[in-house]
Amino acid sequence: MKINANEISALIKEQIKSYRHKVDSNDVGTVISVGDGIANVYGLEKAMLGELLLFPNQVYGMVMNLESDSVGVVLLGNDQLVKEGDIVSRTKEVMEVPVGENMLGRVVNSLGQPIDGLGEIKTTRTRPIEVIAPGVIKRKSVDTPLETGITMIDAMTPIGRGQRELIIGDRQTGKTAIAIDAIINQKDKNVICIYVAIGQKNSTVAQIVDKLKKFKAMDYTIVVSASASEPAPLLYIAPYAGCAMAEEFMYQGKDVLIVYDDLSKHAVSYRALSLLLKRAPGREAYPGDVFYLHSRLLERACKLAPEFGGGSITALPIVETQSGDISAYIPTNVISITDGQIFLQSDLFNAGQRPAIDSGLSVSRVGGDAQFKATKQVARSLKIELASYLEMKSFSQFGSDLDASTLAILKHGEALMAVLKQKQYDVYQLDKQVFDLFVAKNNFLDDLKKEEVRPTLNRAYEVFKATHQDVLDNINKNKEISPEDESALRKEMQEFFESLNS
Repeated sequence: MKINANEISALIKEQIKSYRHKVDSNDVGTVISVGDGIANVYGLEKAMLGELLLFPNQVYGMVMNLESDSVGVVLLGNDQLVKEGDIVSRTKEVMEVPVGENMLGRVVNSLGQPIDGLGEIKTTRTRPIEVIAPGVIKRKSVDTPLETGITMIDAMTPIGRGQRELIIGDRQTGKTAIAIDAIINQKDKNVICIYVAIGQKNSTVAQIVDKLKKFKAMDYTIVVSASASEPAPLLYIAPYAGCAMAEEFMYQGKDVLIVYDDLSKHAVSYRALSLLLKRAPGREAYPGDVFYLHSRLLERACKLAPEFGGGSITALPIVETQSGDISAYIPTNVISITDGQIFLQSDLFNAGQRPAIDSGLSVSRVGGDAQFKATKQVARSLKIELASYLEMKSFSQFGSDLDASTLAILKHGEALMAVLKQKQYDVYQLDKQVFDLFVAKNNFLDDLKKEEVRPTLNRAYEVFKATHQDVLDNINKNKEISPEDESALRKEMQEFFESLNS
């Protein structure tokens, strides 16, 4: 009898069809290969992108590749516990993290699990880490300042609640310092803070948490840590997890400040995942969708319209540059997504100017609409004055005989730079910032040596505070300088600096 191959294959196919009625193979798959935190799973025809899968030994994975006969899964646990041939089952749920008030004051990992040794977090609510950002109808234009307590930022590149302001610069130029100062300054301002550490050392995160505890900032802060020693998938989901925690508060009508430190390491972790998943590399080996990676994260920061709760998420993403190159791939991507950038320059930092903000390259495209009137009154011409000073400074290096007007610009610029110097963790409230800038703007400090400017200014503030506390209270309350307060301020400062020079 002659065997017909077509008949045999048809018979086998029929048997498989009837067998499928007994067991639903759509919800169970088999591990084909595993390594470097990536598993290829055969089957799971109905698996969704971003769905959680359960592996043996309670290891979870997230679907990231959908192939014709298999799925690529990133493992959110120890890949040593997964081996070829293991049975994998669908959970039919997307990746979620716990959220809520009980998370405040805690240090958690990318999965929302506590890693601070303070016990279990009792919370009943969870949110998916990936959601669609609010649409235009749900949003409202930014109109409330988010005070950082750093004079140079609040005066020249102000940040509004609901804005996305990029902090960019080389290694060790004070990027994280600005973000931590901004968190410390939110005390008693009804702003919840979330700090997401991506690829940082555990010791660095521990130091940050200690500082936040010292200034009692942990009471309103959640720290999400995906350290450098953890697998790439946990670094990849960390900022989305932090954003989900922030959205819980935003939809309750609260204001949230979230810091992503930093998105350069986030992009690198995603590049590692993509290459392991055998996705085609593009420019600088990053996958083609690396722009979407950050845009879908940062677009979730916004200010909601009052009818949708009126809450806000303000995002401060941090990006690290190489030798000040802001035209590199990831920096240009994030610059185009955000509403402005604070650029930190190595040369300024090494020259002792802290914060080392480049006033020329730093810009806020939104915050000016949310800036307090008092700050606008004293800081309106600040950028132009600093630009004139820096230009004159570069030209004056080539000449010895300088005319009086050039000398005046140089003296005034030096005094301004000294006023804008600020130590880390030494945040200034509105009245102090306005006072400092008013005194500098009106040329009271121009005749002082630059090392004398800050001590003299602090002394002048204490003298004025002792005699005119009501003026400072008015500035804090009304957010503007009235003509009466301005004349009192001017009169007192004239007397103070005259007595100083006599």
